[in-house]
Amino acid sequence: MKKIERRGGGRAQSASGRAQRVLVVDDEPDIRELLELTLAKMGLGVDSAGSIGEAKERLRDARYQLCLTDMRLPDGEGLELVRHIAALAGDLPVAVITAHGSAENAVAALKAGAFDYVSKPVGLEQLRTLVRSALSLPVRNATTPSGQQLLGDSAPMREVRDMIAKLARTQAPVYITGESGSGKELAARLIHLNGARRDHMFVPVNCGSIPESLMESELFGYRKGAFTGANQDRDGFFQAAHGGTLFLDEVAELPLYMQVLLLRAIQEKRVRKVGATQEDPVDVRVISATNQSLAGLVEIGRFRRDLYYRLNVIELKMPSLRECREDVKIIAETMLERLAHQNGTNPSRLSGPALQELEAYDFPGNVRELENILERAVALSSEEQINPDDLRLHPLIAQDERDQMQASAAGNALDGTRDSPLPAYLDRVEREAIMAALAKTGFNRTAAAKLLGVTFRTLRYRMQRLGIREPESDGR
Repeated sequence: MKKIERRGGGRAQSASGRAQRVLVVDDEPDIRELLELTLAKMGLGVDSAGSIGEAKERLRDARYQLCLTDMRLPDGEGLELVRHIAALAGDLPVAVITAHGSAENAVAALKAGAFDYVSKPVGLEQLRTLVRSALSLPVRNATTPSGQQLLGDSAPMREVRDMIAKLARTQAPVYITGESGSGKELAARLIHLNGARRDHMFVPVNCGSIPESLMESELFGYRKGAFTGANQDRDGFFQAAHGGTLFLDEVAELPLYMQVLLLRAIQEKRVRKVGATQEDPVDVRVISATNQSLAGLVEIGRFRRDLYYRLNVIELKMPSLRECREDVKIIAETMLERLAHQNGTNPSRLSGPALQELEAYDFPGNVRELENILERAVALSSEEQINPDDLRLHPLIAQDERDQMQASAAGNALDGTRDSPLPAYLDRVEREAIMAALAKTGFNRTAAAKLLGVTFRTLRYRMQRLGIREPESDGR
């Protein structure tokens, strides 16, 4: 079996001090030699195999830090080797070489547990970047910075933490679902912090907050003179996240033309700035999230099916707080300690009845709403102990009661117009509905939009039109 040793210079070493070794699996001698020489020049030890059977023998006899395998082999598919290595329950990352333009093979490899993929013809710079990322994976279960953790010991939360640990060891696109305030961005940050890209930027982008006319230039950047006001070249979010992770929150808000551009950026790993004539390579891992059903939007034609399958390679579902009621106590106590540290005071304590009310509450705004409730309770409480009255919980109105209220409002609409012109009356009704939804969700606009049955962008527009602003004391 052919081995390539680097002559001159030192070898790349693992944390244990041993030279790092890579197993190359490909049945084409020319491709194998190219890969071996490239890896050897990086200071890596290289073993090679021409089939799955040969590779399995190598894996039994030696320890590797990376396996690089072709998708098509004489005795089977590279996916078989990916699954075999995953079944060994080790930390060995596997990268797959796929035929150019074979997006289906790439997605299948990532779903099977591959770390990443590279397309033929193999770009050497892309290969080097992939290898460096794979070899820099942190030790499994490494500690994360204080405050960057998901609290709780409920079964749903344990499953989420286990899933995050697995996702951190791949470069697969991740689609995070869950209700507003359930911790989707925190989950994305944890995937980033525990992965090979942890030393680079994590760039969060709320797609619903970017005006449609600026979306392309914000994501991909622009060249000087591309449009009025473009006085100099500027990088976009993709360039800012180069080497790191781009988190696209509320991805369902992307207009269709931007979905086409995003799909190309993900598939080709290249972007074109507005006003530029050529594309630039970008090395970005994309994690997306939304509280809407992308599958449902695909069915009604509001979201591209091909982009959906590229984003939804692996899905991570964040549980709502009402699914983890036993975690409310530890989450609340941790929040109170953090608030006390920020305020320079002793931590407030929840009384028994106050804790019972919190544990029985449905939290339409989830963890974010719990944080707002506790901030308000600490501010309003005259003692170090928080009592039920300090919480000021307002459970959501039952659906049948809400329907009765809406019917009553509709029946009295004409009477209401006698006191004011119809436009003013309608503005007043709309303002009251929006303010009620905001109050119920602790002024969480995304959750309020969901309650009202409108998009985040529609709610934001109507708040601006009606002059509704977030209270200064909210601090957000």
